[in-house]
Amino acid sequence: MAVIKFDTPLQFIKGVGPKLGERFKDLGLFTVQDLLDWYPRAYEDRRAARSIASLKPDELVSLRAEVVNVKSFILGRSRRKVYDLTVRDETGKIHCKFFRVPYKGYFERFQPLQKVRVIGKVTHYRGQIEFHHPDVQDDTPDLVADDDVVVPIYPETEGLTNRQLRKLIGFVLDELKASQRELDPRVKGYVPSDRLPKWLKEKYDLVDRFEALEKVHRPPKDATKDFTDLKSPYHRRLIFEEFFWLELWLASRKEGVAREPGLPFESRTELVKKLRASLPFELTGAQLRTFEEILKDLTGFKPPHPMHRLVQGDVGSGKTLVALMAALVAIENGYQATLMVPTEILAEQHFRTAEKLLSPLGVQVGLFTGSLKTSERAQAQSLLAQGAIQLAVGTHALIEDAVGFKNLGLVIIDEQHRFGVHQRARLKEKGVSPHFLVMTATPIPRTLAMTVYGDLDVSQIDELPKGRSPIQTRAGYESHRPKMIEFVRSHLKAGRQAYFVYPLVEESEKIDLKNAMTEFENLKQKFPEYELGLLHGRMKPDEKEHVMREFRDGRYQILVATTVIEVGVDVPNANVMVIEHAERFGLSQLHQLRGRVGRGSHKSFCLLMMGHAVSDEARTRLKVMEETTDGFLISERDLEIRGPGEFLGTRQSGLPGFKLANIVRDVRILQESRDAAMEVFRRDSSLVTSEHKWLRLQLLDKHGPASLAGIG
Repeated sequence: MAVIKFDTPLQFIKGVGPKLGERFKDLGLFTVQDLLDWYPRAYEDRRAARSIASLKPDELVSLRAEVVNVKSFILGRSRRKVYDLTVRDETGKIHCKFFRVPYKGYFERFQPLQKVRVIGKVTHYRGQIEFHHPDVQDDTPDLVADDDVVVPIYPETEGLTNRQLRKLIGFVLDELKASQRELDPRVKGYVPSDRLPKWLKEKYDLVDRFEALEKVHRPPKDATKDFTDLKSPYHRRLIFEEFFWLELWLASRKEGVAREPGLPFESRTELVKKLRASLPFELTGAQLRTFEEILKDLTGFKPPHPMHRLVQGDVGSGKTLVALMAALVAIENGYQATLMVPTEILAEQHFRTAEKLLSPLGVQVGLFTGSLKTSERAQAQSLLAQGAIQLAVGTHALIEDAVGFKNLGLVIIDEQHRFGVHQRARLKEKGVSPHFLVMTATPIPRTLAMTVYGDLDVSQIDELPKGRSPIQTRAGYESHRPKMIEFVRSHLKAGRQAYFVYPLVEESEKIDLKNAMTEFENLKQKFPEYELGLLHGRMKPDEKEHVMREFRDGRYQILVATTVIEVGVDVPNANVMVIEHAERFGLSQLHQLRGRVGRGSHKSFCLLMMGHAVSDEARTRLKVMEETTDGFLISERDLEIRGPGEFLGTRQSGLPGFKLANIVRDVRILQESRDAAMEVFRRDSSLVTSEHKWLRLQLLDKHGPASLAGIG
């Protein structure tokens, strides 16, 4: 057999037939390297097997038991099918519940009195402890020859047992070890298994990569709790590397921006001073600090290079005003600025705000949306091309080929995560290395911002304007519904407006949740004296825009909607929001939805209505919502509760998922990997020295030629 290398296709490995090869392909595993990067998700410590009576919530445990029975039932009104595998040992019984089937035929495997091993996290649910989606395996004598070991547990998948994986990975590791001894670094075509520079491994005390892979897949017999908690030196090495390749890519992008020739800006702020003098309020300290950071980016670099800055801030924190101040600096320097937003109605809102504030200063503002009449669009494009329009506010219409700027100097993007990389690039092409300012009303913890926006400098507007009263938030059960309806009615009678938000557009056979279309009809019966509007994601863009305008203008007193209102227009008169099945939403999404009220002078309220069989985790989330309106604190808690994958929702294009690393658990390693990536470019800004050439090749392999564009 040929020598096995890291890039050897799995289909050529002994013991991998066509059927298993196809299964690997389904999992996205094609090469030996892919297989070795399929890390254990947990470890079963057979040296300290637990009894059922000794279990405590939140422990990851392994125990031997026998099957009592397997049954399924429908969970309350949710109509969800739940599978319940009950097991016992000499100390007691415990339920293993599954809310989805791991694969077809999974539960048919189990029979009463069958010996099994259960590995999973103990959950406290509705007054008792149980397992949710544990790994349950046959406790066969040949599973592992020695009980006195720590056994890796891989994600369970149909047609591929943990025993098969352990055997195959062990074979591959032995073959690789033998082949590595045969290969010589002086041989042409030699590729090292460890591509991190020697200085970096020494500085951060990292073990050899192959040793880390071997130990993670074949735990040592003296493995401690650090090992089973994924905190061993071997896990640390692989986690560091996962973070490092991402941070190196982000650092290369930042390095590329730093090398781009930027537009020269002088520190001209006369228009900004006039704007501030015209405002009936004082800017917050956070707004002033953020503007100074932006001004330093625009004017402080010698030679100049483009600003790439992210401004984070809660809904209502004053980001738009700071962005307009930045636009005035560009305009006073003789450049044009543009503000791009995701929806037409938001574009119109920003246009009106900009025109009201900037027109008295002699600044010409133009609106660019898809619904403009042909004659209006042509006139606006002509004025923009001539330079007469100094600030262009619009939607994706701004990146159309027909739209041209005379001298674009600053690009401002609102809700950056809703635009793709290519759309931003199209906008950038309309100026010669313009400065970029991106804004988001979704506060992200700094640890996560380092990962998602690692190529951007980050500013945080973490202070709300004076006089804004916090939104009062209360969680309630179905029994509180009559009281909730009367509460909403009292505010409608006072001339206010209300939102009702639902998780579904229409009724589903699979899950019994309240939905917008059915409840729209029900609410019309409950509030016959008021006009109701319906808004959901299946409507055409122009239909959605029309409904939002009607609600904003007071035509509707109640807006029944799905989460499409998460980023929307200001309706200062709307001061009550009811979110149905609030337990189904993440904290950050609840916070974004809540931000639709509290936009005016009226005291505002958010009522979180819960369904049936609400989990402890969901109650914890809703309690956080009741206790605070601080978006940054909420984002930290959301990250802790749900983890980074679900928290992000829409992940920035190009960012990989992590196989072993966890941003919350491994934040210190993340910081180290970021520092290491930055130091690489300080030492060798083009990655051309012999010790860094493998880094260059890895960037090219993972992210393509574009990843090297900025560093030569």
